[in-house]
Amino acid sequence: MSLKITDECINCDVCEPECPNGAIFQGPEIYEINPALCTECVGHYDKPQCQQVCPIDCIPFDPDRRETKDELMEKFKKITSVK
Repeated sequence: MSLKITDECINCDVCEPECPNGAIFQGPEIYEINPALCTECVGHYDKPQCQQVCPIDCIPFDPDRRETKDELMEKFKKITSVK
């Protein structure tokens, strides 16, 4: 399951540098997450780092993009070329 950034985002800039996959980017109005790159930090950390640093808690899991931990690990391996 990818994460998503909601309209409550205040563009504080703390989440983008924390993403190890480069999935977070500045959208037209708020930061956004590329679901193809989001692994919920699986393969890097125990918890999603963007959620850990967000001061207003506006980065929930996206229920429309459900993935198992195994699927997230496979995505991590593909993105990072880890075998």
